[in-house]
Amino acid sequence: MNTVGQGVKEIRIRDEAGAFRILYVAKFADAIYVLHCFQKKNEKTSKADVDLAAKRYRELLKELGR
Repeated sequence: MNTVGQGVKEIRIRDEAGAFRILYVAKFADAIYVLHCFQKKNEKTSKADVDLAAKRYRELLKELGR
């Protein structure tokens, strides 16, 4: 999901309760960082969800000094 940041991946889960998404980044050696998890309400991922994950990605890069 490069709209969030370089190396960000998405896990899609669908079951009887609905559709869910997990946005994470695993390109750093020390950990896998989950940026955002949410239940999808529409076909398209909302701008608010993408923006929140992107903000957390930028904050993570600052914290890691990259």
